[in-house]
Amino acid sequence: MFAEASLSIWGWGGLGVVLFLVTFGPFAIFYLAFYIFCFIGGGFAVTLLYGKINSEKHLEKCEHSYLPSTQIGILKTLDEMKLEIKPIKIDRRLTGSSFIDEPLQQVIQFALRDYIQYWYYTLSEDESFLLEIRQTLQNALVQFSTRSKEVDWQPYFTTRLVDDFATHLRVFRKAQDRLTDREDKQRDIMEELVDSFFEAEVEMERKICRDVVCTSHKDEEGFLRDLCELLLYLLLPPGDFHNKNMRYFLREVLARGVLLPLINQLSDPDYINQFVIWMIRDSSCNYEAFMNILKMTDKPAELEAVKDKVLEELQYLRSLDTAGDDINVIKNQINSLLFVKKVCETRIQRLQSGKEVDALKLAANFGKLCVIPLDHILIHNIALQFFMDFMQAAGAQAELFFWLTVEGYRVTAQQQLEAMEGWQKDGKKQPSTTKGLLKAAALGVYEQYLSDKASPRVQVDEVSVTKLGDKLQKDDPTPEIFDEIQRKVYELMLRDERYYPSFKQSPLYVRMLAELDMLKEPSYRGSDDGDGESFNGSPTGSINLSLDDLSNACHDEFMHLHAFISDTGVCNDHGKTYALYAITVVRRNQDGSEDCWKTYRRYSDFHDFHMRITEQFENLASILKLPGKKTFNNMDREFLEKRKKDLNAYLQLLLNPEMVKACPTLIPYVYDFLENKAYSKGKGEFARKIDTFVNPLRSSMRNVSNAVKALPDSLAEGMTKVSDNMGRMSERLGQDIKQSILKVPPLLPKSEIDPDHCRVSAQLDDNVDDNIPLRVMLLLMDEVFDLKEKNQWLRRNIKNLLQQLIRATYGDTINRKIVDHVDYLTSPEQVADYVKKFRDSYWPNGILAETPPRRDKSIRMRTRVAAKTSLLGIMPDELKHIIGADTTRKGILRVFDMFQYQPMNRRLVYVFLEGFLETMFPQYKFPELFVKLHSRSPRIHRYSQKLKSSSLKR
Repeated sequence: MFAEASLSIWGWGGLGVVLFLVTFGPFAIFYLAFYIFCFIGGGFAVTLLYGKINSEKHLEKCEHSYLPSTQIGILKTLDEMKLEIKPIKIDRRLTGSSFIDEPLQQVIQFALRDYIQYWYYTLSEDESFLLEIRQTLQNALVQFSTRSKEVDWQPYFTTRLVDDFATHLRVFRKAQDRLTDREDKQRDIMEELVDSFFEAEVEMERKICRDVVCTSHKDEEGFLRDLCELLLYLLLPPGDFHNKNMRYFLREVLARGVLLPLINQLSDPDYINQFVIWMIRDSSCNYEAFMNILKMTDKPAELEAVKDKVLEELQYLRSLDTAGDDINVIKNQINSLLFVKKVCETRIQRLQSGKEVDALKLAANFGKLCVIPLDHILIHNIALQFFMDFMQAAGAQAELFFWLTVEGYRVTAQQQLEAMEGWQKDGKKQPSTTKGLLKAAALGVYEQYLSDKASPRVQVDEVSVTKLGDKLQKDDPTPEIFDEIQRKVYELMLRDERYYPSFKQSPLYVRMLAELDMLKEPSYRGSDDGDGESFNGSPTGSINLSLDDLSNACHDEFMHLHAFISDTGVCNDHGKTYALYAITVVRRNQDGSEDCWKTYRRYSDFHDFHMRITEQFENLASILKLPGKKTFNNMDREFLEKRKKDLNAYLQLLLNPEMVKACPTLIPYVYDFLENKAYSKGKGEFARKIDTFVNPLRSSMRNVSNAVKALPDSLAEGMTKVSDNMGRMSERLGQDIKQSILKVPPLLPKSEIDPDHCRVSAQLDDNVDDNIPLRVMLLLMDEVFDLKEKNQWLRRNIKNLLQQLIRATYGDTINRKIVDHVDYLTSPEQVADYVKKFRDSYWPNGILAETPPRRDKSIRMRTRVAAKTSLLGIMPDELKHIIGADTTRKGILRVFDMFQYQPMNRRLVYVFLEGFLETMFPQYKFPELFVKLHSRSPRIHRYSQKLKSSSLKR
């Protein structure tokens, strides 16, 4: 029975299993196990939830039974917080000017969108924080705008800003001077220059040194945090400022998100170079400046970058498949690029070999120098300065100063006598002291240079001196009273081997030629004003007509002669490239027929012809104006078209019937110039260069004289002021002459501090309040071109004379123009334009601009070359005529070099920022604050210890 029972169990069990698998499939067992697991897990979860709910209810009952009830105020606060937040109303008025508010609101919106909203919405969707941020920012802008309207910005932009820049340049110049005498040759030049710069800053500022802020990133961030927190205190409402979270948040955004990136960009040398190129984008490329930069650079990386670009351009030009006229243009471009490549390779080889040759020594040993006549030297301020140095070294300064003093006396006497005649004609009362002053001045010249008491005494025969003394005692002085002795002194300086002949053999003469820009290496290329015969003929097949017989033509025949420049072209002759102008000449004969021919002239032919006729007819010099040579060897088509237009105007004025009537003897010269033959130059290249440098000085003197004569009323009204200025100038000139001749020590300055160790504005006269912007500009010019060095006696006096003349006559006008320009730059319309430009450059089309890719080294080096070329190319020729070509180049390159060091640029940015804040908030003690912030530098402590030790030694 037991066996049957077990068999039936296994049978029925097996049958059940088989039926289960057949019915539900082979995986039914797994489903069954899963169902059982879910049943058990669900029961466990229900038990936990039921227990949790019951336990919470139990705890709540215990809380109410053992804790006090919640206060009503807290419940009301919770209820108010649950209510819907009302939108904050934002006033969109910021500055009070709709021109500025509209673009400024867009800038605020874009900034919040791209710098705050993108990360805030990942944390919360509540917009109240964003609205509060916007409201706080607008409140700060309103406070800033209100404060800026109360400030007079003219003194800052016309005086403080220029003074900060000039003082920064002075510190850099002192650092450069120290670098030339450095003893540690193993240290990096840049590191040494930066150290010298901040050492010089300590000596200048005494209590401030910004080296820590400019060289340490950590200290710079700390300085900016302190500064931003102070600005937030001044600009934010008290409630927002006392909110620490808000204050720290805004401080970090301003310091690290706004100011630090801005300072990094403004102090980047490559960015400054790009900005310089952009500022001078309207000026044409100057070939002469470009070649000078390549020949003067001491950076092989710059030359390598230019050479690589030249090779790239050469490869492109050689790959072009052209024919016809284009092939000549391409050949000219290839020749130019090959020349630039050769210059770069030669310069690189010299720099790498260490065999750099001094151009002055090379020219002195070469022996073939231009000869400048003595009469040209005496009327040109640059040449005169070097001749004056030579005469002082030779002990013959008395003769030169006598000649110059007599020239000044003659001009002054002529002006005073002309003024007296004008007063007599107008019936005005003649000042009785005029003749007495002239006689006293003449006697002063006699006593200082010709009398027995004069020391040193001018070397002149006693007969002439005695004769002059008798005339001074008996007769009234005339402008020509010293002419005879002056002529003898001139012959002495010209003929005596100790003076002018020896000067031509001295190194000072070579330096003079360098300043006159007449000391150049031979060029492989020509220029549009170089020597060489002009191509003449008639390639178009016009008749060969000789004008030899026309020089005796009658005046009526000349009236029917017309000429104009019909075309311009660029010619290449044995490697020389120059511009050629085709002049079409038409002559109408008496029988009604016309003769037509073409002649071809270069700019040098026009220059030679102009020099000829202005020498023969002096009255033409003020009428005929030959277009100047502003760019050297520039074959640009636009430039050639402009010169063609100017030369055409010159020709039409020359052929004007009224001109012919006024100067009938001019006809043969015009015929000779327009004749269809090779033009024979009467002047050499040196004569044309001398004319280029001497004539501007003469023209400027004539213009000043004409202006003085044309303004008798204004000068009569300001005669007292002019007389005072002339008296101060004469007194200073006399002190300088006495110091040079008699070795009288100079007067002590008002302060015991060396003027070279103080700010530039410290040289302003405290008793004179007029024309401050103009005088600061002149002081800036002193710093750029270093006109105060010891051998610049004459240049200093010329600058002082210019300053006094401008102040006495046109100073108020120029000063007013400067002030008006500053007012225009700070007007609401211009400020709105600045904001729009910032918005469009930072968010073009309303989208945040992408970060520009980092520029490689070769591009940055070529940018340096382009920036230097642009700066040197915009310098007017008139400036070179006044202070010298070499001095101009050195001054411009010094300014460029100053911007190539980022720590120094950071210092300049911080100086500008500090000056701006001191002007913006004058009622707060910002100067004392900056002294405390910058006094952490170790250089301050070392300088203080140095001063203490030096005082103890005394």
